[in-house]
Amino acid sequence: MSGNGDADATTEENGPKMRVIRVGTRKSQLARIQTDSVVTTLKTLYPGLQFEIIAMSTTGDKILDTALSKIGEKSLFTKELEHALEKNEVDLVVHSLKDLPTVLPPGFTIGAICNPRRESPYDAVVFHPKFVGKTLETLPERSSVVGTSSLRRAAQLQRKFPHLEFRSIRGNLNTRLRKLDEQQVFSAIILAEAGLHRMGWQNRVGQILHPEECMYAVGQGALGIEIRAKDQHILDLVSVLHDPETLLRCIAERAFLRHLEGGCSVPVAVHTAVKDGQLYLTGGVWSLDGSDSMQETMQATVHIPAQHEDGPEDDPQLVGITAQNVPRGPQLAAENLGISLASLLLNKGAKNILDVARQLNDAH
Repeated sequence: MSGNGDADATTEENGPKMRVIRVGTRKSQLARIQTDSVVTTLKTLYPGLQFEIIAMSTTGDKILDTALSKIGEKSLFTKELEHALEKNEVDLVVHSLKDLPTVLPPGFTIGAICNPRRESPYDAVVFHPKFVGKTLETLPERSSVVGTSSLRRAAQLQRKFPHLEFRSIRGNLNTRLRKLDEQQVFSAIILAEAGLHRMGWQNRVGQILHPEECMYAVGQGALGIEIRAKDQHILDLVSVLHDPETLLRCIAERAFLRHLEGGCSVPVAVHTAVKDGQLYLTGGVWSLDGSDSMQETMQATVHIPAQHEDGPEDDPQLVGITAQNVPRGPQLAAENLGISLASLLLNKGAKNILDVARQLNDAH
């Protein structure tokens, strides 16, 4: 393996060397579950390798009294992990893909958008025990507070449910559920359905928000493996994990967000689907209060390749992703779809909505 003599561990004093692959992750329970699932798959594929999981706290984990959109840092949940990757302290990092900016720091790439296939990308509502059986629509007027850490969710849902108050709630899933159940402040909170599923908490899902109610975040439900871009051995190792359909959907979503120059400080949301060789992308932008919005749908023809079909190995990244086992044509079609949809919205005036949302968010 490349560049890391110190990453080799000898199994016995004069015995064969067995490479130890060090996998970085956040310390939260959900992050560990996600990382464990990836490592289990890698162990099955590479029984001759050993894997060591190294967990650490990130800026986003430490600053819990401020809304994500106010912190002003693009890589809230990735920076410390990337420092470890840069210093060769870890060989790869498992992320929730939605935490990874569409422009990665120089020297890094996403080496795989992971199998198993993307979990549900939808948002889910978890209700306070006294409101179990309700929906957002049937929560009491004027007294119901709904917690979410996302401007995207709040903007869309304020428009749909004007009788509700939306308030920021921070912390990992365990912390947010504890705040919901114990503090008597929130009637409900909005979380990613994928995270609840991975934690085994499906029984807490009171309502699933479908795209007509709330479109989801770019990359939500998918896992991304970040590596050093020049570490060909690790790239070869993780490339087999790509799920081609998820990859193409996420390339389109990330290209859309990048071309809009969006981020967590403005409400941008997407919905993607593949059907009969067509990749459909719906994207939208909202004002902070949801009163102004714009969304459109476009589609492109894509060939979903069979798993492990060879693609050119020297391709540059697309939206921070290197998919060397997937043909270039479908990837470019997906990227162009995202760019085209973003251009359409910008031509129709989306830039003004985004600029006003940024200014208002910065001012508060």
